[in-house]
Amino acid sequence: MKGIILAGGSGSRLYPMTKIITKQLQPVYDKPMIYYPLSFLMLGGMTEILLITTANDLPHFESLLGNGSHLGIKISYKVQDNPNGLPEAFILGEKFLAGDDVCLILGDNLFYGDFDFFRQAKLNFKKDGATIFAYSVSDPKAYGVVEFDKNSKKVISIEEKPEKPKSSYAIPGLYLFDSTVSERSKKLAKSPRGELEIVDLIKSYLPNDLKVEIIPRGIAWLDTGTPRSLLDASAFIGAIEERQGLKVACLEEIAFRMGFINREAFQKTIENIPKSSYRMYLEKLLLDL
Repeated sequence: MKGIILAGGSGSRLYPMTKIITKQLQPVYDKPMIYYPLSFLMLGGMTEILLITTANDLPHFESLLGNGSHLGIKISYKVQDNPNGLPEAFILGEKFLAGDDVCLILGDNLFYGDFDFFRQAKLNFKKDGATIFAYSVSDPKAYGVVEFDKNSKKVISIEEKPEKPKSSYAIPGLYLFDSTVSERSKKLAKSPRGELEIVDLIKSYLPNDLKVEIIPRGIAWLDTGTPRSLLDASAFIGAIEERQGLKVACLEEIAFRMGFINREAFQKTIENIPKSSYRMYLEKLLLDL
């Protein structure tokens, strides 16, 4: 399975912060936001990743992440000229996918906790279907909402920001799709707002080829698309790191622990990092492991 991170859009809700640089490169405590979805894919075992962004922001991402070789992964890039909807990621990424299954994660979504739920969902993923995730929220009206049978995990309905939600389960920006997703995306009609809608793509897998996985309690899902939510996410990560003395979404550490790079490559990567608390953390880690 390959991974796609969609990191486009104008980030208008974060203006004027996003006048200079995209929201996915804004800091969430001590790291750029993009580190968090990228770390999620890496922890899920994915080593081939496509990052889709705007032409203006592409050089910044390339400068930050390079081709991923220092992390033992391969990062490719693609430009999305206009925010035409999430399914366009699969059209732009068709050549990259080359018939493989895919995990799409949005560049402004942050997950924290034990990701075994995702690894298990990936392991159980059918080669002829799609899997969406359900996360219990207090205000489902602000999200896409999924109604499903909790015993069979069969999806009954999906609604985008409903006035009267049929469940308390929101659909976060995390999806698994089979190899037909690019062709399905090409067949979608644009909605009245002029975009391809992810809900329409998901519905194309109904009734038999769509599965839902409940994200368990203990997993934090943070949307960082507004100034308040960005502040909350930074405070949350800061509290965790200060309390535990361990960094969240430290890409170099994850690459080493996952076996993507060996000890020698890990040490070389550390030597290329400027003197900082980030480097000190990795140096201590190298001595302890």
